[in-house]
Amino acid sequence: MNFWEYLGNRHQQLLADAYQHASAVFQCMVVATLLGVLLGVATYRSEWAGNLATTATSTVLTVPALAMIGLLVPVVGLGVAPTVVALTLYGLLPIVRNAIVGLRGVDPSLVDAARGIGMSRLARLLKVELPLAWPPILTGIRVSTQMLMGIAAIAAYASGPGLGNVIFRGLASLGSANALNQVLAGTLGIIVLALLFDAAYVLIGRLTIPRGIRV
Repeated sequence: MNFWEYLGNRHQQLLADAYQHASAVFQCMVVATLLGVLLGVATYRSEWAGNLATTATSTVLTVPALAMIGLLVPVVGLGVAPTVVALTLYGLLPIVRNAIVGLRGVDPSLVDAARGIGMSRLARLLKVELPLAWPPILTGIRVSTQMLMGIAAIAAYASGPGLGNVIFRGLASLGSANALNQVLAGTLGIIVLALLFDAAYVLIGRLTIPRGIRV
């Protein structure tokens, strides 16, 4: 059968795999965002601490995704667990780096003005520094999401959820009637999900970033 016939026959399974793929990436991005921003907040005031956080998270990216998942399987088992741990670790670097850059880029005079009207350090962080640092943080989240969309496909190696299972099944049966259709369907599905997530981030940016800051 041709590609369109394959999609018509398997659309329910493909939609289920796409949902699992998107859900895994979304949940891991939520965790990575929380951890990444917390690391940025904890280290941006110190040059050496910021460099340490950036170096530590960038080191994770030097480990091939297949090797990372393979190393996690003996520790946390097969299935969702190694997927969540690996994706969360891979998603940290752009968020941590952009959080540090964004927080360090806040105009000191604005922070001094907030201090002058009696705002506590926590209040200054939550009401002045983080809102002004949000644009670069959101950019880091967008970059991480695009990376994780592709890396999540490797999770099928450890029986993880998502469209990677479709791709791996196709690769394992190369030469059969639907092998190419499976690989193509899984790959295009990931691309479509990545574009949809990015469009959602653009909308979030327009809703949460004041026009003056965007300009």
